[in-house]
Amino acid sequence: MPYCSVQSPIFVGPLTITFRVLPSEKMIIKKNPFVQSGGRYRPPHCLARYKSAILVAYRNQEKYLHHLLYYIHPFLQRQQLSYSIYLIQQVGNGTFNRAKLLNVGVREALKDEDWDCLLLHDVDLVPENDYNLYVCDEHYPKHMASAMDKFQYTLPYKSFFGGVSALTPEHYMKMNGFPNTYWGSGGENDDIATRIQLAGMKIVRTSPHLGRYKVMDYNEETETQEPWRRYSSFFRPTSRHNTRKTWKDDGMNSLEFKLLSRTEHPLYTNITVDIGYVPPFS
Repeated sequence: MPYCSVQSPIFVGPLTITFRVLPSEKMIIKKNPFVQSGGRYRPPHCLARYKSAILVAYRNQEKYLHHLLYYIHPFLQRQQLSYSIYLIQQVGNGTFNRAKLLNVGVREALKDEDWDCLLLHDVDLVPENDYNLYVCDEHYPKHMASAMDKFQYTLPYKSFFGGVSALTPEHYMKMNGFPNTYWGSGGENDDIATRIQLAGMKIVRTSPHLGRYKVMDYNEETETQEPWRRYSSFFRPTSRHNTRKTWKDDGMNSLEFKLLSRTEHPLYTNITVDIGYVPPFS
């Protein structure tokens, strides 16, 4: 079988994204006949040049998930990637910890495959242009969601690294992954941006005309939205953490969790974990 062409011949470009009708899982499965159990896909007619793992930190956001899966599977297939989608689900009613869940996702995903790229993806964001390639930058961590409709398609502040980002496993380990100690605070994005710098790297960004994303908004689910969404568009959350002192000790090398289940669903692999609770005075 030949390798897929360097540039996919089946790109669409700008996409029309709407959240008015909630797609059923059955309908999404029917529209994606080549997606295998666990949300895995390989192009049927050529060898993919790139392997990407899509990691989604998740809790009780089924509507968001259905919309994301409806759009993201065909989007990734048009890019002719070999990919898998992982849902890392936090159990219980404790405070949401997006960054720690993504650390868990990276550790579990790398047991399956030597991934070229780790895509860290919020569940409530859908890309609007399939020329926004879900592959990593060779040299530096890449911020993909450089233009969200919620922020009037501009960055909320200069070091923002939230929404969707792409790192090679090497980048991720070099910065000791994401911090484990941000419980619902919204400050982890600043910590991540700082540790990228401290690890001798810099943030590169997808150009704003390609890195456009639509943000879903269901008012009844405000409690489980990603932390950065709780802040007004241009408010930069402050952090009590001293990243310069903590980044080498708080991350992949200090990650502790209890794996409760790992289940292959038709459209994704679900990893349910107990990541503990927010310690007092943290």
